[in-house]
Amino acid sequence: MTCSTHVSILKPASQMRGEPEHRSVRARRASLRKPVESDGASKASDAALTAEPGIRETSLYPPVKRFLESHGFEVKGEICGCDLVALRDGEPPIVVVGELKLGFNLDLVLQGVHRTAACDEVWLAVRLGRRGRERDARVLKLCRLLGFGLLGVSTTGRVEVLVQPGPWRPRRDPRRRVRLVGEHRRRVGDPALGGSSKTPIMTAYRQQALACAASLSSGPRRTSEVKIVVPDAPKILLHNVYGWFCRVERGVYALTSAGMTALSRWPQATYAASGLTIS
Repeated sequence: MTCSTHVSILKPASQMRGEPEHRSVRARRASLRKPVESDGASKASDAALTAEPGIRETSLYPPVKRFLESHGFEVKGEICGCDLVALRDGEPPIVVVGELKLGFNLDLVLQGVHRTAACDEVWLAVRLGRRGRERDARVLKLCRLLGFGLLGVSTTGRVEVLVQPGPWRPRRDPRRRVRLVGEHRRRVGDPALGGSSKTPIMTAYRQQALACAASLSSGPRRTSEVKIVVPDAPKILLHNVYGWFCRVERGVYALTSAGMTALSRWPQATYAASGLTIS
């Protein structure tokens, strides 16, 4: 499959519901506007959603992640400014970018437009609610025109496909695509919750820097020794982006107080001290 070929992660809506493929487009569109079946507790929660100031976009991430994982994707949050990036095996891999918002708005659409050149599909995800615009016929039409998929997430965590992505594709940006794939593959695990803001993102570089710090936690070491754990250690120690390291002598580095504080803040990174190689 080539990069220019549109790949939908879902079957056509008619096949998903077991209906014949010749069903009219008008009927399929009408079915999308039908109200979602839910219990009384869910409806009450939807009605009270706007009165809950503590709810955050990060609450959408787990159900959307499960949804994409059920279709064979590996999902990680906060990759290169995207709320989530999902990859499915292949050469080249299928790349899906997701953006999360509590309500459908212009910022969400602009974020999706900005991501299109770096991925195969863009999925927008919003919280379902009685007062939301996610079922507005104009919103659904806009998503189709832009080629975006649209997901609705209920307060109970149920994900509904409101619009499936279309075949429209913009001009590709190979460098941005390579950056997304590279960051996704270098990052160990899924340490960042999609939709996070105003907090440091646990990037692959930060993970490598923490691995270097963990390696130096017992005392100064030569770069050749740290390089066994982190192949890029010489560059990370030399550039010292976070101020965690200090050079004791040529080729020998130690940990600063800022580095010790970082290890206390992110203790899970101490796995590097056990000899695990961070590439």
